[in-house]
Amino acid sequence: MSLRFVLASASPARLKTLRGAGVEPEVIVSGVDEDHITAESPGELARLLATLKARAVVASLTEHATVLGCDSVLELDGVAYGKPGTPEIARERLRMMRGRSGVLHTGHCLIDTSAKQELRELASTTVHFADLTDDEIDAYVATGEPLVVAGSFTVDGLGGPFVTGVEGDYHNVVGISLPLLRRMLAQVGIAWPELWKTTSEYTYDETVASTYDETRGGLTRAVAAAEAVDSLLPKGGRVLELAVGTGIVGAELVALGNLVHGVDLSPAMLQHARVRLPGHVLAADAATLPIADRRCDAVVAVWLLHLLNDSEPVIAEVARVLRTDGVFVTTTEKTDASRYADGRGPNDTRSQDSLAHLAATAARHGLLLDGVTTFYGPTRNTGESPVYPLVRFRRL
Repeated sequence: MSLRFVLASASPARLKTLRGAGVEPEVIVSGVDEDHITAESPGELARLLATLKARAVVASLTEHATVLGCDSVLELDGVAYGKPGTPEIARERLRMMRGRSGVLHTGHCLIDTSAKQELRELASTTVHFADLTDDEIDAYVATGEPLVVAGSFTVDGLGGPFVTGVEGDYHNVVGISLPLLRRMLAQVGIAWPELWKTTSEYTYDETVASTYDETRGGLTRAVAAAEAVDSLLPKGGRVLELAVGTGIVGAELVALGNLVHGVDLSPAMLQHARVRLPGHVLAADAATLPIADRRCDAVVAVWLLHLLNDSEPVIAEVARVLRTDGVFVTTTEKTDASRYADGRGPNDTRSQDSLAHLAATAARHGLLLDGVTTFYGPTRNTGESPVYPLVRFRRL
């Protein structure tokens, strides 16, 4: 029987670290409310949160699995600091941290349901911070990155230049200690190489992924799509792109000043997206998003809904993760000719992206149609530039 390894965390950095080590975990987010959990020390808090996450995911499973829960906090002067959440708090914390050192604690909880074992461990790494200027802090906060990471900094992203050194496991600062995880797995009878997966196990042909952009309008169409989407987005918020694909549209949205995270089901497509959106993409199903309620300012879906047999589960998830007054921007009314080109003939479910269907479905989930635009872009290798309708729904 194949090993089912589950990561109970929505952290793109943890997923990226595991993938870099040859591991492709299944991601299931626990939904644990971190804001109301307390412990005797920052280290114990990290370990407790990791344990609660792992246990919550295990409770949701119907089959055996090996589940890893992780959580990180930064300790400074004996106080634990998690994700700041707002620019004001992030700015205050970065000013307090500059020129100083803190300890990044990451709690790890591994539960193997077959062996009926639960292991709880803590890895701690000392981090030395540069003496940032006020201008550097303001610019960093403006990127949005420090708002959503423990301690208000990253070592593997935009915050890397502001970390002058680490004492201990570098990967632990990213959010998961690979040497510690290897030892924990060994204790439940799993050798690290058992987690390695070959490219033959991927669900999407890499050949298709590698030619996807050039056969679908390339950068010209991506720029046109991103500019149209951007015109319907709120400024300065967190944008989630569903079916991010190779990240070609998402990267153009970033260039226009948006903070973009992306999800996709295809590991091969995500290999390309991780180059364009490093640290900001995640393997996930748009119908079961690993995101807590009301966390996104905007959700974007470009050329997704026409592929679905039933778009309602995706729309319901969009409504769940959007904040009040957040927006859902999606392409609509893809032509029958395009459907045939994709190898899909006419059928009763082909109109999942029709405007009438979307408006009615969205309304059932508290989303009101309140904006529309169009854009042009070449498609496939035909050189034609059809018009693409784009609509916006607002969360009531």
